[in-house]
Amino acid sequence: MRHAACLTTVVTSPLLAVSLTNSELLQVAGMTVIPLGLGATRRSFLQGASVLGLFSHNVSAFAAAAKPGRAQAMNRVQPFDMSDITLAESPFLHAQRMTEAYLLRLSPDRMLHNFRRNAGLEPRAPVYGGWESEKTWEDINCHGHTLGHYLSACALAWRATGKAEYRNRIEYIASELAACQKASGSGLVCAFPKGAALVVAHLRGEKITGVPWYTLHKVYAGLRDATQLADSDRARDVLLRLADWGVIATRDLSDEAFEAMLDTEHGGMNEIYADLFAMTGKAEYRTLALRFSHKAILRPLAERRDHLDGLHANTQVPKIVGFQRVHEVTGAPEYHRAAQFFWQTVTGPRAFATGGHGDNEHFFPIADGGAHVFSAKGSETCCQHNMLKLTRALFMAEPKADYADYYEGTLYNGILASQDPDSGMATYFQGARPGYMKLYHTPEDSFWCCTGTGMENHVKYRDSIYFHDADALWVNLFIPSAVRWRGMGAELAQETAFPEKAETLLRWKCARPFEATLNLRHPSWSRTARVLVNGAEVETSNEPGRFLAVRRTWRNGDTVALQLKMETTAQALPAADDIVAFKHGPLVLAGALDPVPQGSDIVVNERLYGAYNDAPVKVPHLAGEAQDLAKAIRSRAKPLEFELPAADGSAIRLLPYFRIAHQRYATYWKLA
Repeated sequence: MRHAACLTTVVTSPLLAVSLTNSELLQVAGMTVIPLGLGATRRSFLQGASVLGLFSHNVSAFAAAAKPGRAQAMNRVQPFDMSDITLAESPFLHAQRMTEAYLLRLSPDRMLHNFRRNAGLEPRAPVYGGWESEKTWEDINCHGHTLGHYLSACALAWRATGKAEYRNRIEYIASELAACQKASGSGLVCAFPKGAALVVAHLRGEKITGVPWYTLHKVYAGLRDATQLADSDRARDVLLRLADWGVIATRDLSDEAFEAMLDTEHGGMNEIYADLFAMTGKAEYRTLALRFSHKAILRPLAERRDHLDGLHANTQVPKIVGFQRVHEVTGAPEYHRAAQFFWQTVTGPRAFATGGHGDNEHFFPIADGGAHVFSAKGSETCCQHNMLKLTRALFMAEPKADYADYYEGTLYNGILASQDPDSGMATYFQGARPGYMKLYHTPEDSFWCCTGTGMENHVKYRDSIYFHDADALWVNLFIPSAVRWRGMGAELAQETAFPEKAETLLRWKCARPFEATLNLRHPSWSRTARVLVNGAEVETSNEPGRFLAVRRTWRNGDTVALQLKMETTAQALPAADDIVAFKHGPLVLAGALDPVPQGSDIVVNERLYGAYNDAPVKVPHLAGEAQDLAKAIRSRAKPLEFELPAADGSAIRLLPYFRIAHQRYATYWKLA
């Protein structure tokens, strides 16, 4: 672990920053930066391409064309406000309740500890452990990221439920961060060990051990969500002051120096500044959104070249989410091309059956899948979280069933599967090694990146069930729920036992008749689909992977039934057809093996994921052709429970992967 002298710096020209001791403050042009320290890395640095020649478009090229609010006009469909959607009883509502309980158990003052300390204020409570603790995790230097995720989660929870506790916590945290800004005389708020010198060194182009922009991105995002979802003026004030600090801190960096800085993980800073531009119309924010778009990643993707091998996976995904957002606010077509091609590549040949990807957080060559699929460190949950953000954005631009199909599969097999249904804690990796067990974070001594995204995942299930335009509504997910369509003065309730039954019933409630199109997804996993309106069949489809459009004048009490067919299939790993997973409809089926001792799957250290799974476990073997084995799978008495004959004649119990908890399992099988 390396250390550097603690610095205090004010940056108007970051590359010529002035360094002072801890006891000194310098104010230049109204910008004061508080003491910062140098820590060590959270993750290995990427070996970025040379920045020379990468800037095919000057930042100002799109300035004249971009207008605030353009994002809304460019997207074909819009989400419904989460407050207009109600969840009925289902595994999703249970998961939401577990996360809600966890959010309310956490102490804002403990998350604010290092923010107050860096501002010269006395902390009100001791700091949390794990990635938030300077004493044990200084080499990671992600101190403060949890507060950002927590703000986002509380904003989502407030929007979903309207419960005052969440907004009260948002207001408290925003007022505390405002106090930190006032005390330090700076728009920057951070929790890095010894303060903000890490940011200064990074801006200077020095080699650092840390990921300051990655961590700050979480704080920016939390304040943005508190502003937009929880209507917090306090959060907005803090956000805009932090945003202006970012503009000034980076203003004098050359394009080459800026691009070199982006070789270090920086989250989705381009998305944040694109959002800020859409919120305010301030041209400086648009400029910074373009500058924060990593051209070494953008250019090859826009040219439809897959250059992802060896790259850190979740360093890239938030950038791509940002590419799509930058496209929305600028209209620059290459940003959308890059986002589309990345999505096609990562959800296609690079994806596991669960929708996850990567080994030990990195992309690997597609041809080497057989050497990576059984790693204990596959499918980082953060990657699935961010891939769903990207999928949602692309769907709104072009409402294709392909996007909704991937979203559904990853929602069940990645996101819902990531939560311990008993404690509410979440996974980091979700490996496919036979005999593996899911490992969950502790309540107070882990705070991994996936702890933070896990706080958000289970309080935002409402955000992608339904979408709409002026006179059409899309039903993307089959989840018991209801949506209020204010533009039509109507409500649509969805009654379903999916995935236990492959059907759903939709019922309209409206004060007066209205004409509209109801778009129902015929998923790729169902060979046929039937649509019945008020009991009469109106369409039969034999073309999976599309939306079925039903347009008519709807009246109060009208019902629409969608009937599908779920089959059990085998899905081979790309480039390794002797390694297969089994699916029932969109659900990955896992072999349910031995239970694990109570509490042994709640762990502190995500780095030891492999060690926790080194113990030998007896795993049944399979022999035969993949599709023959899929046909041999039989239903048991309980819904969604199956049996598969092993090579020795014993029966392997199969369950949906999202129902696996506190036991060893296998999702991929190497066939003899």
